[in-house]
Amino acid sequence: MTRRVRQTLAKQSNDPTREVSLTVNGEAVTRRVSTRLLLSDFLRHELGLTGTHVGCEHGVCGCCTVSLDGAAARSCLTFAVQAEGATIRTIEGVAGSDDVLHPVQQAFHECHALQCGFCTPGFIMSVVTFFEENENPDLSEDAIREALSGNLCRCTGYQNIVQAVRRAHELMTTDEGA
Repeated sequence: MTRRVRQTLAKQSNDPTREVSLTVNGEAVTRRVSTRLLLSDFLRHELGLTGTHVGCEHGVCGCCTVSLDGAAARSCLTFAVQAEGATIRTIEGVAGSDDVLHPVQQAFHECHALQCGFCTPGFIMSVVTFFEENENPDLSEDAIREALSGNLCRCTGYQNIVQAVRRAHELMTTDEGA
């Protein structure tokens, strides 16, 4: 089931506004928003894409990670108007249109790489962009932990997350992931 973005909410502020046009999960979106509206709030409140979580609101925890023009970005540190013309992918846009899990999502499931799940969307977005940016990634434990260093999990010891990254790579490079 693909979640579509919702219609515009009623204006609730006297802040200066600006029109922003961007592509979110393959869908062109144009909204008039406050110039102070964070991208995380735009995604969650304007578009109804609540898979992007907000944890620390300081860019430290990584829960709000999205793909911004192909790179992992903290949506709680980015104003929506800064994303003008950008292509954004959120956790809702990772799985295929046929609702088959992305190999990274499948690996997290298989390897039990989550507990409460609050940080999981940010981890998945970081791992997806890690693989997209690295054709031949270093899959040593140190390299994986470095790639994940911008994401915090308070429930796990990270070992299953590291295993999930390796499993995702297997799924993406073999017929299993097809």
